[in-house]
Amino acid sequence: MSPARKRSVRLVLALSAAVVLASALIYTSFSAASPALSPSQLLSQAQPGRSYQLTGKVASGSVHRHGAVLDFSVADRAGGKAVALAYTGTVPDPFREGREVIVTVQKQGSRFVGERDSLITKCPSKYKSAPPSEKQNY
Repeated sequence: MSPARKRSVRLVLALSAAVVLASALIYTSFSAASPALSPSQLLSQAQPGRSYQLTGKVASGSVHRHGAVLDFSVADRAGGKAVALAYTGTVPDPFREGREVIVTVQKQGSRFVGERDSLITKCPSKYKSAPPSEKQNY
C-alpha cells in the first residue's frame, strides 16, 4: 500500500471515530436532561421516587423556616396552581417571595421534597421597559 493511501485510510478512520464519539456525547447529554416543569405540569404528571426540575415563582406568604427545613410554595408564573415543598440546604441570597426559582424535587407520598442544595434563583431581567413617566426622549 502506498504512503498516500495509508494517510487517507488513517484520516477516514480518525474522522469516523470522532463522529461516533461526538454522536455519543450528544445523545448522552440530551437523554440525561430533564425539562423544567411548571407547578401545574408537575402536579399532573409526578410519580413518587422520580426527580423533577420545578420552575416558577415563590408564592407570597408561603416562606416559613422550621429549624433546618425551609417550607415554601412555587406557583405558576401566571398564577394558578402552586406546589408546596420542604427544602434543606443552601439558600441563595436573592431568594425571596416573588422571585423565580428552579429546584430539583421528588414526590414522597403526598408531598414534595427539594433535593439538598439544588435551589437556584433566576435573575430578574436587567432590561425592562421603563414606565412611561421615566422614558426619555433623545
